[in-house]
Amino acid sequence: MDNIQMCCDKSMLGPGYTPMKRNKQELAATSHSGFNNILHVAHAFYAPSSLILAAPSMTELVRPEGEPVSRDDSTDRSILTRMQRFRTNPFTFAHEISLFVRGVGWRAYDNPIGQPVFYPGYTANVKNAVMASPLLRQKIVELTEERLKVEEKEYLLDTTSPTYLPDREKRRHEIMSQLVEITADMLDKMVCKMESKMYIRAAFYGVTQLLTRAYSAIHVSEAEVKRLREVATMAAKKKQSIIFLPRHTSHVDYVTLHLVCYRLGLTLPVVVAGDNLNFPLVGNFLQNTGAMWIRRSFGNDQLYTTLVQSYLDTLLQQGLNLECFIEGGRSRTGKLLGPRFGFLRFLLDSVLSGRTEDAYVCPVSLQYDKVIEVDSYVNELLGNPKQKENLADFISASSVLSLNLGRIDCRFHEPWSLKEFIKEQQARQTPATLAETASSSSNARIRLLRTLGYRVLSDINAASVIMPTALVGTVLLTIRGRGVGKSELIRRVDWLCRRIKANGGKVADFRGMPTSYVVERALDVLGPKLVGTVDGLAEETYYAVDRFQLSFYRNMTIHLFISEALIAAALYTKVKQGGGSANQRMPEAELVDKVTFLSQLFRGEFIFPAGQGLLHNLEQAMQGLVRDDVLKVTEETERVVGISDAERKSGRENYDLYCFLIWPFVDAAWLGAVSLLALVPPASSSEGWIDMQKAQNMAQLAGRTLYHQGDLSYFEAVNKEALKNAYNRFQEEGIIDVARGPNRSRKPLCDLPLNGHLKGTRVRAN
Repeated sequence: MDNIQMCCDKSMLGPGYTPMKRNKQELAATSHSGFNNILHVAHAFYAPSSLILAAPSMTELVRPEGEPVSRDDSTDRSILTRMQRFRTNPFTFAHEISLFVRGVGWRAYDNPIGQPVFYPGYTANVKNAVMASPLLRQKIVELTEERLKVEEKEYLLDTTSPTYLPDREKRRHEIMSQLVEITADMLDKMVCKMESKMYIRAAFYGVTQLLTRAYSAIHVSEAEVKRLREVATMAAKKKQSIIFLPRHTSHVDYVTLHLVCYRLGLTLPVVVAGDNLNFPLVGNFLQNTGAMWIRRSFGNDQLYTTLVQSYLDTLLQQGLNLECFIEGGRSRTGKLLGPRFGFLRFLLDSVLSGRTEDAYVCPVSLQYDKVIEVDSYVNELLGNPKQKENLADFISASSVLSLNLGRIDCRFHEPWSLKEFIKEQQARQTPATLAETASSSSNARIRLLRTLGYRVLSDINAASVIMPTALVGTVLLTIRGRGVGKSELIRRVDWLCRRIKANGGKVADFRGMPTSYVVERALDVLGPKLVGTVDGLAEETYYAVDRFQLSFYRNMTIHLFISEALIAAALYTKVKQGGGSANQRMPEAELVDKVTFLSQLFRGEFIFPAGQGLLHNLEQAMQGLVRDDVLKVTEETERVVGISDAERKSGRENYDLYCFLIWPFVDAAWLGAVSLLALVPPASSSEGWIDMQKAQNMAQLAGRTLYHQGDLSYFEAVNKEALKNAYNRFQEEGIIDVARGPNRSRKPLCDLPLNGHLKGTRVRAN
C-alpha cells in the first residue's frame, strides 16, 4: 500500500483529487497480519514528529490535506469530508485518530482567532463576572426591596416594633442571600462550560466522524472565509464579539457552524439554545462544547431576564463570540421564518446602553442537500403534536446518519458593525420619526429592533446558495402534467440556474460538472420516496411521489422569485378568464394594486427583498420578466401588461413556474378564509370563543376534504404554519379576535368581532 486515501469518495472532492501520500517506511508494519498490523501502524503514526508545520495559506486552510489547489475560477472549497471507518480502512482510521491526539496543524486548536476559550477556570471566570455585573446586582437589590415592602404590607414585618430597623436589615440580608443563591443556581444551569481543549478536540473528531457518515462534505466559499477571518482578526484586537446569526432548518445546525469555526481556526461561539435540548448526556455534551441553556419562555421572571442580559453583556464585554437562531425554532417549511426578537432585544440593549462598545453581526446560511428531520416536519405540519426531544429519539435519529444526505454548504454574509447600523438607522429618521422618538423611545426601539431582524434575514437570503435538491424539487413541482422526461428536467434545471443567477442568487458550485451530473446527484439524494421513476418508457421519466416533502426543498428557492410570483398570480386573475390574448391583459395600475394586496397578505409568510420598498422591487421584477420575454407591456391609453407571444408559444412554462411557486400559499390563505365560516357560533350560543388549536384543526380537516374533493389544488395548503400565518393576518386586519384567558398557560381561543348584528369570530388564547 503506497498511499492512504483521506476521503472515501473521490467524486465528492471534485476533479483533480489525489490521495495523501505516505512513504513506505511508515507502512512497513503492514507486512504483519491481524490486529498487530493496526498496533504497528498506529504506533508509527503516534510517534513524535520532528516536522515543523508552517502557518497555512488561505487556500490550504480551506481544503483537506491531499486535495490540490483548484485551478478553476471557483472559490468553493470542501473543508470537511467523510472520515474513514475502522472496518473499511483501519490504517487510515488509526492515522486520523493520531492526527487529532497529537494536534497536528489546525486540529490542535491552539491559537484560534479571537478571545481564548477552552481553558481550566473559564466557567468560573465567566460566572464571577456575571455575578459581579452592576445590572444584575441592582436587580437583586430592587427585588429585595420589593419583597420587603410586600412583607411590611402583609404585616410580616412589624413597622411599629422597636426592633423594626435591625429586623428589617436582617430580613433584607436573608432575602438578598436567597436571591443570590437562586441566581447562582440558575446561572450554573445556563452557562456554557468550555473548560478543556482536549475535550473539544475529541468532540470535534467524534461529531465529524458521525456527521460525515450522512453528509459527504461541508463546503464554504474561500473568499467569504478570507473576509470573515480578516473581520475576526480586527474584532479580536478590539476585544469585540462576532455575532453569528444562522438560519435554522435542522438540529444539525448546532454542530455545523461549530465544526466550520473549529476547522477555520476561529474562536467557537457560545450558542444560545433552548433548554428543550438539555436532556441527559446530550445536554451535558452540548453545554461543554459551547451551548448556553435558556428557557423557551421567560414569563414575568424579572430576575431570570436580567440574568440572561447580564450573561450576554459579560460575553460581549469579553469579546467572546455568540451564535443565535433568530427564527426562534427550526423552519418546517424550508423557507425563512419571521424574526423572533428576544435575543436581538438583549443585543441592542447592551449596545444602546453603552455596556458594550460594539459587536459585529455575521448572518450565516446553512444549506443541506437533504434535511434529516423532514419526515417529522411533515407530521407536525399536518397537525400532529411535536414530540419532545429526548435521548431515545436522539439515538434513533443517529441511525439516519448512515444515509446518503448529500452535502452541506455554509455561507457567511459580510459581517457588519451593529453600532454603525444603529447610527445609520438614526440618521435616516425623518422629522416626524424624530419627534416620535423624543416622545416615545420605546416605539423607536421597536422600529429599530424590527429593522435589525429583517435586515439579518434579508442578508441570510442573500448569502444562501440553492442546492441541487432544491433545483430538482422546484422544477418537479412547477410543471404541468404528471411527470417530466430526463432531458426536459435537465433543460428546466439549466434554465432555473440561469434565472437564479440573474436575480442575484447563487447555485451550489460543482466545479464545472455538467447539469446532468448535478441532476442525477440530486435525484440520488432525494431518493425514490420523494421522486419516482416510470419503468418501460421510451425515456426516463420522473414524477413527484411525496409533494408535501418535496415542497420543503422547493421553498428554498421562492425568496429569489417572490416579486415575479406575485406579479404572475395577480395577472392570473385575468388569464383564467380565457378568451384571446387581448382579454387576458391587465392595466399596470390594477396589477400594482393586486400585487400590493398580495404582498400585504403574505408579509408574514415571506422575507421580501431588502431595498427601496415594494414599488421598486415590483419595477425590477417587471423589467426582468419583460427582458426574459415572459411578459410584455403595451403602451396604449395606459400601460397594459400581458403574457408575451413567445411565452404563449412555449406553453407558458416560465409564467406557470412563477404561478406554481406562490399558488400553494394562495390556496392556504383561501382555506384560512373559508375556515372562518366554522367559527361562526350558532344563534343559540352565548359563548363565541373557540380554542385556537381546535379552530386550526377544523381548518385542516376542511382542507383535506376540499383537496380530495377537487376544490383545493395543493395539499401543501393544509400545512399548519401557512394556516397560522393566515390567522395572524386575519387578526391584524380585525377579522378575528385573539385573546388569552386569566391563566396564561391556557391555549389561544378565537372569536369573530361584533359587526352590527353579525357576530364575528374570536380566537382567545387560553
